[in-house]
Amino acid sequence: MGTNTTTAIGLWAQAARPKTLPAAAAPVFIGAGLAALRDGFAPLPAGAALLGALLIQIATNLANDYYDFLRGGDTEDRVGPVRVTQAGLIAPEQVRNAMILVLIAAGAVGAYLAWIGGWPMVVIGVVSLVLAVAYTGGPYPLAYHGLGDLFVFVFFGLVAVGGTVWVQQGVWPVEALWAGSGIGALSTAILVVNNLRDIPTDRAAGKRTLAVRIGVSASRAQYLALVVLGLAVPPLGIVAFGWPPATLATLVIGLAAIRPTRRVFGFTQPAQLLPALGETARLVALYGVILALALAFGG
Repeated sequence: MGTNTTTAIGLWAQAARPKTLPAAAAPVFIGAGLAALRDGFAPLPAGAALLGALLIQIATNLANDYYDFLRGGDTEDRVGPVRVTQAGLIAPEQVRNAMILVLIAAGAVGAYLAWIGGWPMVVIGVVSLVLAVAYTGGPYPLAYHGLGDLFVFVFFGLVAVGGTVWVQQGVWPVEALWAGSGIGALSTAILVVNNLRDIPTDRAAGKRTLAVRIGVSASRAQYLALVVLGLAVPPLGIVAFGWPPATLATLVIGLAAIRPTRRVFGFTQPAQLLPALGETARLVALYGVILALALAFGG
């Protein structure tokens, strides 16, 4: 019984894909840091925003696992972490039901945020819940029509940072959009690596990601541009919004970005991008923590 329970927990943890969670948490950290910079940090709303973001990410991961299997996007030829539905580790209907339960939990957190933040949070919450499924499910899945990159940039950047500031302070300042563009760009870079790796299998399955549409060379340039944008945000934030000079500490990720960038520009086989995926995810986590702390305490 103990072994079976342990195995089940491990499988569900694998389905939740915890390595993707820093991309959900980082923009909330930054939004909390911005609020602290302007003497508006509110721990309970910020904590609820973090919990909601993590639940939405997990629900999206489960939805991707389920719907990519149904649509044939995940096959035995896929390179990368095991998808539990495609591998037959968890029954499809169980993954679907788990997705629904996590969405309900996210909705409960969203109700609290809507009570605090009013109609803007109602809109953000409803759209986020819908898009968690619509990313790979529904009649027009975003990922299958080359819109995944835009979705990640907007919701893991602009909306996540801005919404976190809003529930704490009741304002949505321009600097929140600027900060969101930096972390949104880096989060999108994770997706670029993922989609570069999957071009052969996505093309065969009819999944027209942006990487499939624009090809390897343009996707490599996109990755570099996104990393550069992320690095440009803090120094320009100092000039435009008076951010503390300590935010320049985020430039340390420029060094950490060298290795994954080399992998992206040098790979010849999809499997060679697997390390770059984790390295880029760690860039996002490091960037989010450093920028949040610098905003909160650097001034």
